[in-house]
Amino acid sequence: MNEITPFAPKRAKTAGIIRTAALMALSCLMLALGACQSARPLSDRMESKYSLKKRKTSISRLRPQGPERCDVPMQVSERAFRAMLDSIEETKGVKYRFGGTTTDGFDCSGFVQYLYNRSFQMLLPRTSAELALVGPIIRKDRLQPGDLVFFAAGEEITHVGVYIGNERFAHASTKAGISTNTLLQNYYATHFAFGTRIIRVE
Repeated sequence: MNEITPFAPKRAKTAGIIRTAALMALSCLMLALGACQSARPLSDRMESKYSLKKRKTSISRLRPQGPERCDVPMQVSERAFRAMLDSIEETKGVKYRFGGTTTDGFDCSGFVQYLYNRSFQMLLPRTSAELALVGPIIRKDRLQPGDLVFFAAGEEITHVGVYIGNERFAHASTKAGISTNTLLQNYYATHFAFGTRIIRVE
């Protein structure tokens, strides 16, 4: 017959206390790490998240002989870039239309796709989330005219526009249609994620 010692219940109780303390310490550590993560600016978190994703370093471009692959950022002429700025001016006031890709109405990514196809014959992905994976990531203080600017809600890319310089960008706004705004405006300042560079003006 096995002999039961009076110390067995004490040992079991001590082990239980140790396990509970270890679980509490681990929980506190996870909460602290989560708090540190959420305290980082949205742009830092989004840059980190998207830099880890597989990024596209080339894009298709329509040529007379057919589509060809081009590295990004792609060199474009000053003349072609000015033509894109003219296209922005021409489309100002065009209404917002979900899924729109023509001058009958644009959504944000449809507008970007239209501009870069018309001005540079680039065949860009259709959604803002897909566009965010094309080209190198650019921080806000290093943006150049022609860069794409992305905005996030809930740490997911939800909006895209075209940076035109002096803290301003053009986009398809749900309220105003094709318009320009500044990155300093409260909503855009707090929801800015990052920029990407898909063209480089010669």
